[in-house]
Amino acid sequence: MRLLEHPLYQREIAAVAELPLNWDSLRGKRFVISGATGMIGHFLIDVLMHQNAAADLQCRIYALGRNAEKAHSFFQEYSENQSFQFVPWNFWDVPYLKPVDYVLHLASTTHPRAYASQPIDTILLNVQGLGNLLEAACRSETKRFLFASSCEIYGDPIDDTPFTEQSCGYIDCNTLRAGYPEGKRTGEALCQAYLAQEGLDVVIPRFSRTYGPTMLPSDTKAISQFIKKGVAREDIVLKSEGKQIYSYSHVADAVSGLLYCLLSGKKGEAYNIASGSIRMKELAQAAADCVGSRVVFQLPEAVEKSGYSVVKRSIQDTAKLELLGWKPMYPIDQGIRETVEILTDVWKGNEVADEENPSAPVPHISQ
Repeated sequence: MRLLEHPLYQREIAAVAELPLNWDSLRGKRFVISGATGMIGHFLIDVLMHQNAAADLQCRIYALGRNAEKAHSFFQEYSENQSFQFVPWNFWDVPYLKPVDYVLHLASTTHPRAYASQPIDTILLNVQGLGNLLEAACRSETKRFLFASSCEIYGDPIDDTPFTEQSCGYIDCNTLRAGYPEGKRTGEALCQAYLAQEGLDVVIPRFSRTYGPTMLPSDTKAISQFIKKGVAREDIVLKSEGKQIYSYSHVADAVSGLLYCLLSGKKGEAYNIASGSIRMKELAQAAADCVGSRVVFQLPEAVEKSGYSVVKRSIQDTAKLELLGWKPMYPIDQGIRETVEILTDVWKGNEVADEENPSAPVPHISQ
């Protein structure tokens, strides 16, 4: 079954589409979205294309990515739709953009094995790739630029208080694993530099650990591993004592939060996005309960372990985003249950292209 055909996935898209956002303000707007085949980019594009059909928004979407095969696999329903165009983009290059309204940099390495095996790309996607898109946005009369940041910029907390947008914890920068959070921190600073020097309107959602039916089979985040084991009807493997407590977001909540930031967020501000918080062992148990399996302990492989976060507590305060009208729709247990159900049907017998192509040409966005 195709993901877009699944009734539960259609319901998740509709839940975002039915939110009381100023959808009419998007009518006829042009979007550039990097990381289009990632978890958040994929879901966002499906929401916007849904609204094009349901509300006649007439948005144009330019989906940037390094893997045309993967993009075709994910978005083949839009292959004949004039509102959608996939544009090959290597983040080393400044893309040429004709005037666009919104540029969203969602491309990022986002899971432990990739942090360890691709540490250079992990940093440079959030710094050089971001800088290239910021430069392109300044040249293309962009109304607003959105940079997808992360809860990991907070590092280790000083106390048990949830992180607000003004919090700043400790990160040991002299480690391989620091590449991701330090890259995001530098990316946020670069956005502020373009705001101050070039007058570019930027807004920064800080996503919690995100999961959902648009996750990739190669994702090695703990929650993704739990979900994959659930889909396979296997025991859920816990590779630690499970005492860590983190905030999580279902991808529908992540995308709805992104849209509130984009449409209502204050220029230059950052906003936390999280559906709720839970301890790792309880998360593993929730995944096991979906399919009646067990939770078992297993030592992680060396490469995977080197990409793990050392932070034991990361809880985000979402009060600032809630003042814009946002609220989460998916409690963690419901989100995991629906994700397992959807992916059980979608992944059955399907092969998904999941390798990036670093040799893609510089993109040119046409009219």
